[in-house]
Amino acid sequence: MRRLFTNLGMLQVFISGLLVFVIMFVSTLFIYRNLISGIYEKVSENNGLVVQSIVQSLDNSFRTINNIIYTIHRLPPYDSLALTADNHVQMLKVQELVQNLETLISTVDYIEEVVVFFDSSNLAVTSKGTSSFDLLFNTKYNHASYNADYWRAYAKAQHPFKLFSAEEYTIYSETNRQTRTENLIMAVAGNKMSASSKQIIIMINSDALMKHVNQQPMIPGATLTMLDQDRNIVYSTGKQLDIVDILNEATLSANADTSLTKENFEYNFYYSDYNDYTYIEKVPYRFQNLGTVEKANYMIMLLACVSAIVVAVSTSLYMHRPVRKIIRQLGGGNSKGDDFRKIHSGIVKLQSENDTYRKQISSYDAEQFRYIFLRVLHGQLHHEEHDFQLQKYYTRFFSEKYFVMVKFELDVSDEGTVSVKTVEELASVLQEGMSQLQLSGTVIYDHTAYIALIGMKAPEDKDVWLRRARQSLAGLGKHELNGYSCRGCVSKVYISELENCQHAYAEVNNASLHRQVNEGDILLDAESVRLVWNAYLPFERLEKLSNYILTGKADEGIAIIKQTMQENIARNVHYYQLEHIAKTIFFYLINIAGGLGNAPQQLYELEHEFLQQLDSRSNGAAIENALVKVAQHLSRLSKTEPKNKLNPVYIAQYIELNYMKDLYLDHIAEVMETSPKYFSYFFKKSFGVNYVEYLNKVRLTHARELLKDTNDSITEIAEKTGYSTLSSFTITFKKYMGISPTDFRKQIDL
Repeated sequence: MRRLFTNLGMLQVFISGLLVFVIMFVSTLFIYRNLISGIYEKVSENNGLVVQSIVQSLDNSFRTINNIIYTIHRLPPYDSLALTADNHVQMLKVQELVQNLETLISTVDYIEEVVVFFDSSNLAVTSKGTSSFDLLFNTKYNHASYNADYWRAYAKAQHPFKLFSAEEYTIYSETNRQTRTENLIMAVAGNKMSASSKQIIIMINSDALMKHVNQQPMIPGATLTMLDQDRNIVYSTGKQLDIVDILNEATLSANADTSLTKENFEYNFYYSDYNDYTYIEKVPYRFQNLGTVEKANYMIMLLACVSAIVVAVSTSLYMHRPVRKIIRQLGGGNSKGDDFRKIHSGIVKLQSENDTYRKQISSYDAEQFRYIFLRVLHGQLHHEEHDFQLQKYYTRFFSEKYFVMVKFELDVSDEGTVSVKTVEELASVLQEGMSQLQLSGTVIYDHTAYIALIGMKAPEDKDVWLRRARQSLAGLGKHELNGYSCRGCVSKVYISELENCQHAYAEVNNASLHRQVNEGDILLDAESVRLVWNAYLPFERLEKLSNYILTGKADEGIAIIKQTMQENIARNVHYYQLEHIAKTIFFYLINIAGGLGNAPQQLYELEHEFLQQLDSRSNGAAIENALVKVAQHLSRLSKTEPKNKLNPVYIAQYIELNYMKDLYLDHIAEVMETSPKYFSYFFKKSFGVNYVEYLNKVRLTHARELLKDTNDSITEIAEKTGYSTLSSFTITFKKYMGISPTDFRKQIDL
């Protein structure tokens, strides 16, 4: 035995068994000593507080009833309701009394009805109207003993305020002509010292009253009995008590609560501070036969002690050999030390290695599938090994007889607020969206898009799937893909064959290029694509734009860019056409700005960044913003460029600022500190046109604006744009514009 326990692991098993015994012993002893007596005393104490609260609530309820009675006595009419010559006026007062009664009891949910009557009249006034006194108590509120004659006789006698014990009344409803039974307590107002001649009966619904005072927290099985000043039972929540015996045995005191124990019950007496009522609570007395419980607890503790020792010893002996074998299997040659710690560390190590292997195999398999899938899409040749791999993944390619190919394009729409995901995470999100649609297929990342083959049992299933897929993508855009703009293209339905994958791939790529910029469909059907050719890019805008940018007028240049892009978006051109327009504007600006002395490296970086942004943008607004950033950058660059000698930026700025003057070639060559011949050569090389042609285009650009936006005469416009005579202006304008200035203005007016 000693040799067995030299091992720390076996000792741990033995000590664990003993610890179980100790815990069972201590817990059982604690329960034995505290559960029975302690819990009962606490519950009894809390129940007393509950009953005191109920008594106080009942007192408040009776205060409310007394206040209502007092208020009714003060309401007109005060005298008898006997018919007089002024009967009409008397009935108006009665109707006013009905309304007042309804208002008084509307907020008291435990009052069933209030009845006001006079000794000299058979008319009974209630909150619901007037009625015959006999009809009210013989038909509507029917009781074998308490009928109309009884209440009329009781009312004529002198009496104080009294609560009649709860009785079962049959109530007739005139609305649905049905009857129901309710336990009612009749509260009859006293008439000994009443200032008015009214007789008042308030019907209290006993069930609603007890619900109002909330008797639920009382001990289960406990009852509450209410006695009036004369020790008559008014109401009891259980079987009525033998009041005579209990009152004879109890020593009642009006100033203190008392208790009485009789048989298996305890009777607690509570007294009202308001109306001298007595409340008797009957609760089950504390648990009996404690001796039997005590013996049972001792037997439980003894059996727990013996069982814990036996289990601890037998478990230690039984586990000694298996533990040694497990440790050797896990590579632990040394048998000394904490055996279970060694087993645990070995298992954790094996689990970690298995998880690593599974992740590596899964990653390799996914990458291999992606590689094979992309080779199939691009129609690349493959050798025999790839044929074997194709057979392996064939069921992942085609799960049904037909398929459609989907191309998803994702772009960050708000880089400042969204947490950018990796391509693997985005592919996983799209894959999960397909799984929710109960569709088979694997999402593969391909350059800037995600490709998936969706299996379909029949071609007509495509329309149903498209509706569900659009809803799914819209949901992903609000949650998992929040902050991303998502669009997709779907091919037509193909038969599940490898060669059809290339056709489907070409179809979705072509549909993606020919998507119109205002296309609102998040998932575009390639078969619905329609071709348009109405792109908008007037050459004169490019000239004007370049002048603004090179002269540092960024705001005016940006306005032209936005106007041009918005015009194309309004025309709903294809997305690839919008990209070409953006590239044309960009390269035109870069070509003009290429002469900046210190700019080549910056322009190269600007070009690289712009083209990269263009590839990743998915809407016209994003492309427009990319162009605006380029214009702002070039405008800042032109402002920092030194303005001396032959500098293209300085030349453009000088012409833009002085085009209205006589800018002869000799004059501007002198300003640029060079010869006219060399300036003409340098200008043609830098701007692609000769100096005179460039100057005329700048002047005519401003002339067109003046013709459009002002009412100046043609002669005034010619002078403002640098032409010495009207004829030279007209000839030049017609040469470049193909129309005279006068006709040009007429076309604008039309």
